[in-house]
Amino acid sequence: MKKITLIRHAKSSWELNLPDHQRPLNLRGMNDADLVSKHVKSETFIPELLLSSNAERAKTTAEIFIENLNIPRDICQFTHELYDFSGKYLTFHIKNCPNQINHLMVFGHNDAITNFVNTYGSKSIENVPTCGVVTITFNTTSWKEIRSGQTIQYTFPKALK
Repeated sequence: MKKITLIRHAKSSWELNLPDHQRPLNLRGMNDADLVSKHVKSETFIPELLLSSNAERAKTTAEIFIENLNIPRDICQFTHELYDFSGKYLTFHIKNCPNQINHLMVFGHNDAITNFVNTYGSKSIENVPTCGVVTITFNTTSWKEIRSGQTIQYTFPKALK
């Protein structure tokens, strides 16, 4: 059984004139990441590998989850390839995850996150909102063989306020 938890980065700020890759979270984004990560906190929620886009907003969202969930830093990887909106590299990294990993957590961007959730999950979600968390399980032992999975959990910040 394989399990993936996908998190769209929290709400980012447009206040500063920065390149898109460098945009930070705004106050709402910081608060949502803290709220959602504390809500989903449990032993079964800890991944064996965490992958994240290295864009500032995704990286900061991941850092808040890492801190609040006590995720070991040595299992965390930040990569530019996950600064991906189409989903090509998101799917590539998931399907090339080592098979000894059974729970993978990924922080990324839309439309890649929503497209993956709707392509591989069992629940249609029109738009995974900022700081939305979706967990999908797959009845397989190989990441390369994931097809149609079961959406077992989703948490959106709006539902927690």
